[in-house]
Amino acid sequence: MSVLEGDNIEVKKIAAITLTVSNADYIKDFYEQALGFKCIDDIFIEGQKYSLIECISKAKIRVLTLQLGEEKIKLMHYLNDQDLPIPKDSRSNDIWFQHLAIVVKDIDLAYTHLKSFSVEHISIEPQTIPQSNEASGGVRAFKFKDPDGHNLELIWFPADKGKKKWHEHHEQLFLGIDHSAIAVSNTEQSLEFYQNLLGLKTQESSLNTGKTQARLDGLFDAQVRVTSLGTIEKGIGIELLDYIVPSDGRPRPENWTSTALGYLQLELVVNNLKTTVEQLEKKGVKFISPHLIQLKKQSNSYEQACLIQDPDGHALLLLEEKK
Repeated sequence: MSVLEGDNIEVKKIAAITLTVSNADYIKDFYEQALGFKCIDDIFIEGQKYSLIECISKAKIRVLTLQLGEEKIKLMHYLNDQDLPIPKDSRSNDIWFQHLAIVVKDIDLAYTHLKSFSVEHISIEPQTIPQSNEASGGVRAFKFKDPDGHNLELIWFPADKGKKKWHEHHEQLFLGIDHSAIAVSNTEQSLEFYQNLLGLKTQESSLNTGKTQARLDGLFDAQVRVTSLGTIEKGIGIELLDYIVPSDGRPRPENWTSTALGYLQLELVVNNLKTTVEQLEKKGVKFISPHLIQLKKQSNSYEQACLIQDPDGHALLLLEEKK
C-alpha cells in the first residue's frame, strides 16, 4: 500500500469501541458494577442496512451504549446468531488481541475492588513500568478479562504521564478510557495504514521488555514495540503492540464475523466519508461492508458508514456525522 502526498484522510475522533457480547444484561452489569460504567442507551437494530454494514444476513441486534467519563463503549448482542467464543488459550501476542485501557485514580483500590468479581487475570498483579522506559516509566497497569473473555486493562498515570484530564480532581475511582491497544504483525505496515493513510498522529514509541512486561502481559518473556497514535480531537487513542518476543502470535481467524465474541470494532468519525471511501478503494483496503451505506433513517448521529479492516484484520467502522 503506497500513499501519495495530499491523499491523506483525517480521522476526527474515535467515537466508541464496540464489543460483541453473549448476554447484554449480564455484561452490562459487570461493566457497571466492576468498572463504574453507566448505561446511557439501549436499542434494538435490525434491517438490511445494518446487515449490509456488518455483512451479516438478517442481523437482529441489541445495542447497549455505556459511558465512563467522556468515553463510550457499545455492547452488541446478536439475537439471532450463534456466538463463536474467544479461544481459551488466547495470548497477548495473538494478532486478534485488543484491549480497552481504563484509567483509574488509584490502581491499588481499583484492583482490590475488581478482585471481588473473580475476574480472570492476564497480569499477575498490577505492575509498575520501570523508570528506564522514557515513554511509560512510572505508569502502573493491570490486564484482565471480562466475563466473555474480552481483554481489559486498568491503567494509572503518574503526574508527568498521560493526558491532563486524568490528573484533574475526581471523586470517582474509574475515570475513562485512554486507548484501545491492538496487536499487530508489523509496526511499519500498521503505521502506513493508520498514520500515512488514515492520518492519525504518532505520539510516543517505546520498546517494552523485561520481567515487568512479561508479568503484565502474562507471557514467559516479552519484548513489545509500543506505538501510541492519536486523532485530531484528543480522545480515545490507538496503541499498536508489535511483539518481537514471543514472535509466534497467531493471525485473526478467518471465520470471525461481527457475531464472534472476539470481535471488537473501533468507530472512527471522518469529515467526508465519500472521499474517504474513494481513497481507501484506491489503496486496496479491504471492505467488510459493500463500501458506502446511507444511514439517514438508521441513526440519530450519523449519515453514512462503511466497515473496513486494517492490515491485520482489526475492524474499523468509518462514520460521517450528520450536518
